[in-house]
Amino acid sequence: MANVRIPSEDATLRGDAEVTAFLAAHGIDYERWAPEHALPADASSDALLSAYAHEIDRLKARGGYVTADVIDIKPDTPNLDMMLAKFSREHFHDEDEVRFIIEGRGLFHIHPQTGPVFAIEVEAGDLIRVPRGTHHWFDLCAERRIRAIRLFQDVSGWTPHYTDSGVDQGFQPLCFGPTYVSAAPARM
Repeated sequence: MANVRIPSEDATLRGDAEVTAFLAAHGIDYERWAPEHALPADASSDALLSAYAHEIDRLKARGGYVTADVIDIKPDTPNLDMMLAKFSREHFHDEDEVRFIIEGRGLFHIHPQTGPVFAIEVEAGDLIRVPRGTHHWFDLCAERRIRAIRLFQDVSGWTPHYTDSGVDQGFQPLCFGPTYVSAAPARM
């Protein structure tokens, strides 16, 4: 289940209804899916796409997406730091960013046009759609592991447009996870 942290307000949101409502107010779709397909941890990308074909087809029909792939990042991924440096700079895309998290955890920082920057920690079972034009950046959690199905309306439209605003420099890529959330009281 995703958690949302609003650092400037020292607030943490948790629970499907609370997170979903907050994100919807910012145009971000969030759903919690129970991964129902028993696949080995080392299943190939083709096996994942085949197992989730029904769900992918529903998302394609709903959002006009034409293709899907799997991103699989591990601590030993070649040039990982260089790859992460691209993700962790504030940017936006000309199309939606859709991710269904299969394994691992990551942190989307969202910089809305109005209101404070907030962070969404995603984990296995989270489906998120960040709409085109939304300023954001992404970091991995400490495990440096994420595997996700990505959907695209046009692969070329997913090119990042960097803002070079420097806003991303003021935020730590701090994942809060279940241990942090259970130890920290929510504030509103």
